[in-house]
Amino acid sequence: MEFTTLVETGLKVSDAIGMVKQALDLGVNFLDTAQNYGTEAIVGKAIAGLPREQVVISTKKTLPPVDHANPELEVIKGLEQSLKLLDTDYIDVYHLHGVEPKDYEFAKNRLMPAMRRLKEQKKIRFIGVTEGFVTDASHGMLQESLKENLWDVVMVGFNLLNPSARKTVWPLTQKQGVGVLDMFAVRRALSRPERLKEICSELLQKGAIAENLLNGNEPMEFLLRDSDATSLPEAAYRFCRHERGVDVVLTGTGNPTHLKENVSAILKPPLPKATLDKLEKLFGGLDYLTGN
Repeated sequence: MEFTTLVETGLKVSDAIGMVKQALDLGVNFLDTAQNYGTEAIVGKAIAGLPREQVVISTKKTLPPVDHANPELEVIKGLEQSLKLLDTDYIDVYHLHGVEPKDYEFAKNRLMPAMRRLKEQKKIRFIGVTEGFVTDASHGMLQESLKENLWDVVMVGFNLLNPSARKTVWPLTQKQGVGVLDMFAVRRALSRPERLKEICSELLQKGAIAENLLNGNEPMEFLLRDSDATSLPEAAYRFCRHERGVDVVLTGTGNPTHLKENVSAILKPPLPKATLDKLEKLFGGLDYLTGN
């Protein structure tokens, strides 16, 4: 589960801690946070007293400026701060956060030596990276970097509107045994019907999808009509959860009811094959949408 929206929704710290504990009670054992989310201390307080091996902690280091005098030291200082806030001796997955194609050489040459040293010291178990999906929706950075076998884990933008990682990223991660965390499973377009209509209208105007496959007024009505999904977010989570290239689907919310719904959706079975086939015809060739 991703703990970024806890801050964005303006929850009190005590309520945010309660949300993390609720997630744990629901069976969630993968907790994702980051230096710039402001939630590491919240996660640390929520898991206090639990056996450390009971949870998998993922956190992220914001990239220092390229002209930083000692970027390796900045990575090490960031990790030590995260350890302190999370009140733990080690991080399971420590990511370089939001690496875009323009950042790649800097990350590889100036930051990775520190990441490897931290792994050797057993302060981190796995080296991860999160792509800058908003500006790199076609996964350019990952396509390049995975060929160099840098990462143990990658965080990838993948959803039913942009399943392009299936063709460009999964072959590389599966070949190398790299773990995949799925972000952007549900964003604005897959939780707000009006935004989805806007996106589908734009795609129709561009000729990116065939008119005979889509109802412009209710573009995803087939998704609920032809499956047992009760909502679009549920269908979107199930689409990602049963994708063969995905190991963990991240879900985040500041609402206890939504949290229960999200966990329930992730635990449900795959969407029907006919529904998946139609989604592939509609969006299978797209590699530039994010779902925002």
